[in-house]
Amino acid sequence: MEKGRLEAFTDGVIAVIITIMVLELKPPHEATWSALMRNSHVFLSYVLSFIYVGLYWNNHHHMMHAVKHVNGKVMWANLFFLFWLSLFPFTTAWLNEAEPVPAPVPTAVYGFVLFVTGLSWLPMQRSLIAANGGKDGALAHALAGRRSWKEAVSPILYLSAIALAFFAPIVSCALYALVAALWVVPDRRIENEVLAR
Repeated sequence: MEKGRLEAFTDGVIAVIITIMVLELKPPHEATWSALMRNSHVFLSYVLSFIYVGLYWNNHHHMMHAVKHVNGKVMWANLFFLFWLSLFPFTTAWLNEAEPVPAPVPTAVYGFVLFVTGLSWLPMQRSLIAANGGKDGALAHALAGRRSWKEAVSPILYLSAIALAFFAPIVSCALYALVAALWVVPDRRIENEVLAR
C-alpha cells in the first residue's frame, strides 16, 4: 500500500491533538499581568506538550521520507503510537488543574504517557523497516549500527522523573523538559540516508 493515506491520517490526528491542547488555554478573567502570571504554569505545560507533539510529527515526517510502502502491521503500529500521543491533551490538562501544581500523581501519569509514547515508536519503526526492504532498505540503513545516545538516555530520564514525581514533582517536570530539549536537535541519520540516495 502507498504511504500517503497513513501520513494524511497521522497529520490530521496530530492537528486535532494540538487543537484540543490549545483550547485548554483559558484566558484570565482579569486584565492584569499578575492574573496572566498566575496561569503561567498552564502556558508552560502547553508549550512542553506542544514541543513533544511537534517532535513526534517532525520525526514521523522524516521517517516516512525513507520508506515507500505501508502494510497492515504498519497501520496498526501507527495507530498504537497515535493512541498514546492522543492522551497528551488529557494528561496536560490534569497536570494543570490538580492541586497543588504540579501534583504528584498527574505528574507521574504525564511522564508515563511520555515514556510509553516513546516506546510505541519502536514497533512502528520495526514494522516500517520490515515493509520496506528489511535490513537492505533505506530506513534500516539509516538506523543501522549503534543507537544514538539520546535513545539510551531518554528512557532513564523518564523513569527517574516518574519516580521523583511522588517526592519532587517540579524536578520531574524539569526532567521532562530536558528530554524534549535533547530531541529538539533532530537525529540526522534518516535525513542523511535519504540525501545519500
